[in-house]
Amino acid sequence: MIRMRLAALTLTAAAFAAVALVGEETPKTSAGRMQQAAAKFLAAAPAEVKAKAAFAFDDPHRLKWYFTPQQDKEKKFTRKGARLEEMPAEQKAAALALLRTGLSEKGYETATTIIGLENLLLELEGPKGAMTRNPGWYFVSVFGEPSATGKWGWRFEGHHLSVNYTLDKGEVVSATPLLLASNPAEVKDGPKKGLRPLPGIEDHARALIKSLSADQKKAAEQPKEFGEIKEGQPRAGVGDPVGVTSDKLTAEQKATLQKLLDAYTERMPEDLAAAETKRARDTAADKLYFAYWGSTEPGKPYTYRVYAPEFVVEFLNVQADAAKNPANHIHSAWRRLPGDFAIAE
Repeated sequence: MIRMRLAALTLTAAAFAAVALVGEETPKTSAGRMQQAAAKFLAAAPAEVKAKAAFAFDDPHRLKWYFTPQQDKEKKFTRKGARLEEMPAEQKAAALALLRTGLSEKGYETATTIIGLENLLLELEGPKGAMTRNPGWYFVSVFGEPSATGKWGWRFEGHHLSVNYTLDKGEVVSATPLLLASNPAEVKDGPKKGLRPLPGIEDHARALIKSLSADQKKAAEQPKEFGEIKEGQPRAGVGDPVGVTSDKLTAEQKATLQKLLDAYTERMPEDLAAAETKRARDTAADKLYFAYWGSTEPGKPYTYRVYAPEFVVEFLNVQADAAKNPANHIHSAWRRLPGDFAIAE
């Protein structure tokens, strides 16, 4: 049995508490809260840390996002930005306060649980494992000057987590790529047995797949698994949509599909989630596609996508987890089309 303390799986609320902005009025919009939190983060940074965290808005690093471990042959990090473990306490709190502005309360709890899973991976794989597992290896980058008048952006990123925002003239113009992943998808042993950081994106998809009629399944089921989510670039590169369109679904199936999409958008702050949800619900039924490959049975690999003209959902569960349980390692992302980071063409 895996023996580990509760703190090894989830980071304590105290450690990830948001910074109280004493004497400052909390902005009403996510964009305003991001600007305030990013400015506080930079102000709290020692010179050597700020030099790693601050980039020009047009720096190529802004579009180079990664959710996989980024390390060299000596198992040293290669990811850019300022990492949590090198920050003094005040700045670390400010970094986590910035992350909180880009996620809902539920999304933030999920993100910090994912970070905490690095401790479980270290225990399962041991210090001689191929990858460095370190909850301090999460990095913050700010692109441009946080402002209500110009363009700027920020990223909070590490293994299995990439939160990216682009802002212009005091508004969020891109909330993608937004990726959350989990290894394991379900903890199979130990004190946190049964923990599932991302249950909705599996449960609703499986329910929808199981409900498909023979004709619907013929359109939705694909002969090959969908490929891995394309990191390191601002375009999802998913090709033309495939699958069954929403207009071919029953009312109950449409509701399940909406619940699946909500499981992705509810990661975002309320105002941004509402905008993305509206985008999904306004999509013409014959332009909204659901497609999958694989089996819905536990321990069997499967992948799915939801396509729309303005966004795509990508999901994979094809890898074994660190304890060698098959198909128990999931990747999931919400991406904008034709490109993330407010890239129009």
